[in-house]
Amino acid sequence: MREILHVQAGQCGNQIGGKFWEVVCEEHGIDAAGNYTGDSHVQLERVNVYYNEASGGRYVPRAVLMDLEPGTMDSLRTGPYGRIFRPDNFVFGQNGAGNNWAKGHYTEGAELIDSVLDVVRKEAENCDCLQGFQICHSLGGGTGSGMGTLLISKIREEFPDRMMLTFSVFPSPKVSDTVVEPYNATLSVHQLVENADECMVLDNEALYDICFRTLKLINPSFGDLNHLISTTMSGVTCCLRFPGQLNSDLRKLAVNLIPFPRLHFFMVGFAPLTSRGSQQYRSLTIPELTQQMWDAKNMMCAADPRHGRYLTASAMFRGKMSTKEVDEQMLNVQNKNSSYFVEWIPNNVKSSVCDIPPTGLRMSSTFMGNSTSIQEMFRRVSEQFTVMFLRTYRIKNTEDEDEE
Repeated sequence: MREILHVQAGQCGNQIGGKFWEVVCEEHGIDAAGNYTGDSHVQLERVNVYYNEASGGRYVPRAVLMDLEPGTMDSLRTGPYGRIFRPDNFVFGQNGAGNNWAKGHYTEGAELIDSVLDVVRKEAENCDCLQGFQICHSLGGGTGSGMGTLLISKIREEFPDRMMLTFSVFPSPKVSDTVVEPYNATLSVHQLVENADECMVLDNEALYDICFRTLKLINPSFGDLNHLISTTMSGVTCCLRFPGQLNSDLRKLAVNLIPFPRLHFFMVGFAPLTSRGSQQYRSLTIPELTQQMWDAKNMMCAADPRHGRYLTASAMFRGKMSTKEVDEQMLNVQNKNSSYFVEWIPNNVKSSVCDIPPTGLRMSSTFMGNSTSIQEMFRRVSEQFTVMFLRTYRIKNTEDEDEE
């Protein structure tokens, strides 16, 4: 089968990863102890994309959890799904990276990386036909950015022909957790450009906006944001895990979405997103899904697709629906908004349909767009970097003059 090996790095990566496994377990009918409690043979048909079957029919996630401090790992272990992970797959240090990219990449992280790679190798050897790796991390901290990118480059050396998919949380424009975010992000992006195949760009501020404006949550927690991310993550791989009419996998995605190898940073979205109160007043139809999916307010990163043009896009629909209607709607979007699509790539929207909807919904869709407007986000990080770098440069010069 086409297995995927999941790696989560740093505090942010582990929290997103924890939520992601809750969503996937629910979809496959697997309880917190790893036992199957579902009601459909479809759930087990390709369960081994994300799980290994252990003795006694237990399902164990094919996940590697790493961090440079034990805190987040401990809370995951004591959480509702803590017992499902293999204890050997928790790899952690004691000192932390202190939001310092270099510590994660060259010192603390470099000391721990071999034990992480051992676990990755063991998991990869258990696969029949490994399709690729998915990595959750943030680019603002020290471990996710520094050690996360170190791991990506090491995996790339060892498995050059496997797909490398990352879910990367970029620093937000207004909400900043750390002063040195622009430094960490700038150093990481270089690594992602070189070593990743597909990079899903996320950011906390856009996710907060979705929670406030669309879902009408008054006080959204990180758990709410992580749930949004994990629904998108499960949507990306649903075609691998469930039967469908138009299939897609990580490699097909890359072929359809990436016109030039370095342009692999995608904006992602999910539909339907409706507040609990107004759910009963809306009907879920394919036109409704399509319209919401392309909406700028639905994008999970702070870049406005209306300020650029789409090179390519991909939509993954889930639920019982007619492929004819899906194709018509996608064509409709392209015809109405033809100025937002580059003319030198004809038919640049790929759609796939998977028959099994996510838990609690009749149908849903996951969107990925390769848009030139993603440059807004890179430019913003670059400007913040330059401001800080010039300041430290001036301070350094003043110090040198004082010494003279």
